Amino acid sequence: MNYFFVCKRKLWLFSKQIGMEHTSELVQIGSVIHESSYSRKRKEIELEGIKIDFFEKTRGLIHEVKKSRAIEDAHIWQLKYYLYHFKLLGLQISGVLNYPLLRKTLKVELTEEDEIRLEEILRQIRQIVANSTPPEPINASLCKKCSYFEFCYA
Repeated sequence: MNYFFVCKRKLWLFSKQIGMEHTSELVQIGSVIHESSYSRKRKEIELEGIKIDFFEKTRGLIHEVKKSRAIEDAHIWQLKYYLYHFKLLGLQISGVLNYPLLRKTLKVELTEEDEIRLEEILRQIRQIVANSTPPEPINASLCKKCSYFEFCYA
């Protein structure tokens, strides 16, 4: 879901198991922040392709830990997708985006309008993934920091 908002080419490449994150210093920094923040609460939960950073059972909250607010819309929709996924399983929960470096949190709820939009986004994702070739590079400023940069522009 996140890649849909960031870069459709990255979404396509990742769907084909072409992963470049292991070569990215920024991804490694994000991993350190992720692992060191909320260490007492943090216990990742992985379920059907979804990896939740930690869950507060007593409050019914999914937490996602993010390094910055640079791609906030993508973060919000990733979390809304998790909430949608759990709603389909019969669980009504809320979500929180945690930005430890900024010492900020953002509560995220799922609305009926969000569900309609998510269904359309999922349709578009399936269409992108089904294509035999990747979408063109987006030529955005964030490309320079992307782990797929050399793949797209070399």
